[in-house]
Amino acid sequence: MKPSFIHLHNHSEYSLLDGAISIPGLVETVSSFNMPAVALTDHGNIFGAVSFIKQAKEKDIKPILGCEVYVAPEKYTDKKAGGKNPNYFHLVLLIKNEKGYKNLCKLITESYLKGFYYKPRIDKTLLSRHSEGLIGLSACLKGELSYNLECGQEEKAEEAAREYADIFSKGDFYIELQDHGLEPQKKVNPGLVRLARKLNLPLVATNDCHYRTKDDAELHDVLLCIQTNKRVTDQERIRFGSQEFYIKSSEMMAELFKDVPEAVSNTMDIAARCEFNFSSSGYHLPSFKAPKGKTLEEYFHEVAEGGFNQKMKLLQKRLGEDEFERRREKYEKRLKNEIQLVKKMEFEGYFLIVWDLIRAAKNKNIPVGPGRGSAAGSLLAFSLGITDTDPIEYDLLFERFLNPDRISLPDIDIDFCGRRRDEVISYVKEKYGQENVCQIITFGTMAARGSVRDVGRALEVPLPEVDRIAKMIPPFGPDATIEGALNNVQALKDLRDKDTKITHLLSLAQKIEGQIRHASIHAAGIVITPKPLVEFMPLYQSTRGETTTQFPMQDIEAIGLLKMDILGLRNLTVIKDTLDMVRKDTGVLIDMDEIPLNDEKTFAVFRAGSTDGVFQFESPGMKDLLRNYKPEEFRDLIALNALYRPGPLKSGMTDEFIKRKNHPDRITYEFPEMESILKETKGLIVYQEQVMRIATELAGYSMAEADILRKAMGKKVTRIMKAQRQRFVQGAKDRGISQAKAQKIFEQINYFAGYGFNKSHSAAYAYLAYQTAYLKAHYPLHFMAALLTSEAERGATSQVVKYMNECREMGIKVLPPDINKSELNFFVEEGNIRFGLTAVKNVGEGAVISLVEERAKKGKFSSPFDICGVTDAKAVNRKVIESLIKAGAFDSLGWKRSQLFH
Repeated sequence: MKPSFIHLHNHSEYSLLDGAISIPGLVETVSSFNMPAVALTDHGNIFGAVSFIKQAKEKDIKPILGCEVYVAPEKYTDKKAGGKNPNYFHLVLLIKNEKGYKNLCKLITESYLKGFYYKPRIDKTLLSRHSEGLIGLSACLKGELSYNLECGQEEKAEEAAREYADIFSKGDFYIELQDHGLEPQKKVNPGLVRLARKLNLPLVATNDCHYRTKDDAELHDVLLCIQTNKRVTDQERIRFGSQEFYIKSSEMMAELFKDVPEAVSNTMDIAARCEFNFSSSGYHLPSFKAPKGKTLEEYFHEVAEGGFNQKMKLLQKRLGEDEFERRREKYEKRLKNEIQLVKKMEFEGYFLIVWDLIRAAKNKNIPVGPGRGSAAGSLLAFSLGITDTDPIEYDLLFERFLNPDRISLPDIDIDFCGRRRDEVISYVKEKYGQENVCQIITFGTMAARGSVRDVGRALEVPLPEVDRIAKMIPPFGPDATIEGALNNVQALKDLRDKDTKITHLLSLAQKIEGQIRHASIHAAGIVITPKPLVEFMPLYQSTRGETTTQFPMQDIEAIGLLKMDILGLRNLTVIKDTLDMVRKDTGVLIDMDEIPLNDEKTFAVFRAGSTDGVFQFESPGMKDLLRNYKPEEFRDLIALNALYRPGPLKSGMTDEFIKRKNHPDRITYEFPEMESILKETKGLIVYQEQVMRIATELAGYSMAEADILRKAMGKKVTRIMKAQRQRFVQGAKDRGISQAKAQKIFEQINYFAGYGFNKSHSAAYAYLAYQTAYLKAHYPLHFMAALLTSEAERGATSQVVKYMNECREMGIKVLPPDINKSELNFFVEEGNIRFGLTAVKNVGEGAVISLVEERAKKGKFSSPFDICGVTDAKAVNRKVIESLIKAGAFDSLGWKRSQLFH
């Protein structure tokens, strides 16, 4: 039987804590009912739009994107209670076409940025300006029509229906019928039908789905309790009143509305008219303007070649004339190939955007990281100063970064000084327009322990009991789920099996585990668009007034927009502070780009495991690894960075690497053809790039094909791996390797590929680690003072204590704060480190700054009341003084506490 009904009113988990349907669950359920289409209409947002459209299409289901918006009874900008009327009414909007999508984006954005009052609201005037391309449904009992009918105000309901009919194009406003077995609906529905007949408006049936199956009604009720911080037994709380808000079959809906069959068949008509899909017309990159008189391509060449020539001068200086001339052609050829590929992909503007951002930061003396991720494999990026690691020197592959056979936007993430990251974002907004730049949303999900605690609170399970159960679930690792814990933690399993109350708690907690709990801001991501952001997606504003995109990072990339990770890295701040203090105290100017990478004092720090404060190398496990391995060259640091991860550690690969270093006779090459590729890592496949090298040199893959193999091995997709095995074996046979041997080589690289790490990222971060270790080795006082300041700035008391203990181990005294000597930050004083005033526990930074400013005016403090620049004891900030007394800041003056507070 052909389906005659389409669900047009559905709330996923993106209706935060009010929808219990995952998007895959929604799609799978309607697919099981053989429905050809389905709508997503979350409350006030389209957070899940990109994922929904993608997953629906994969199941051959037509996606209909929409939103249940909130309409203010008066002006949407009025932030006051509506008297007898509610503060908002519900209205469902469905997108017909691209114009409708853009209009909905504008409506939702306005609702958050200007109309938020309890909910993100619009009004009818705003809706009338942006109604083109949209279909309106009158919504549930909280819709304006139903609300007025329930109140016995039929004239007002008719007036509202006429207004909406005028706002939307002819035939695009539907009166919505629902039947969840609720008494108010039985009262309202006949009035809605009469209204439709009188005004000649079409009817449409929906089911307002909030959960997937009838059995999930309790789960949804618990979610509502979590949202409102209520208990299931609370009488005065939001309840849905029935268990009928689930995804029903066409037959069930046809039976429910058999008296108005057109309301059911109209769902098919609406679905037929909704044709929106995200544009597949490539990328929407911001426009980089080349200087006057130059094309973008000309300027790209000029910048790239200028940067390359600078790098070549440094290389010549490091290698000497003869060795430089031997290598020069290789560098020139590589750059030429990379530039050709970037031009073919039309990414010149992208590289110039990143280059310009880094150049601007450096011009403002904002520290920039050496690069991260696969971008370190690009000689072009190295030439432009985007990365600091020579990819040819360390055999890093461009195709690991950009694959010409699978064109996708490059992903260059950049580390900046944590203290000045906001300045970088401000530059981007100024350069490309405030309306074109925004931070990116992210979603917090229900973790296993949190799910248990939330459900336990709603069900009124005693707190100590809930806490005991939650703590039985491992906080990290593969068993850090309720299912994993039940399989591997016997005590939890026993508790569940013998106590029905706990069984019930864990069952509900497991169902909500992983669901979206709240929206927040991505720690680093920003998006830059060529036109105002609202042309591409709606914006969201948190209750704290922070504006973000409504789409998360992966969805922004999926619709062709440029996202960048602009990360704040405190280690860069530490390096900068160290260099500034060294220059101030000694007059020595250190150029970190020119420090030798074979410095013995630096490697002594690594070999001793004295790496507190050394980037990426300060965990206890890493210290043990350093002491056992005893690194001697920079390549060792790259390898250790890659090997200190769960996979290699658990498999024994890391231990084997140490053994092979200490016992070279253990180094063997099962296949001599692989020796040149694996010699650097003692016969082990440590890097993804080595997998790619083996494929190209032994099986005749192109670098682009080798990158596809590398990805396939990482994902272990059976169908793809079968084809890749055949391709590899045949390619190896064509190069004179027997089939049996080729299969063994494939098995070996397939095993190691699961543990292989991105060498480009490892090399870039090893370089930053080396820089911090170099400063610790050569300028320990200044480095440790900068490190202590960094931790004190963020209020990390335990870390300050940790590094003070490290100073003691290094024979460095950390002197207490002194009101007449201390500066804001830790600083070097006569071979010791003096405590900074900002680090005094519980003292607000503003208060401390005022103290120091006052001291600067007077030269020295001469009396207790000079501390705050007042003579009235009542005006002294007691909290500040108490903290400074406790820290010993007044000890050198000999003042007594009674003098300070007399």
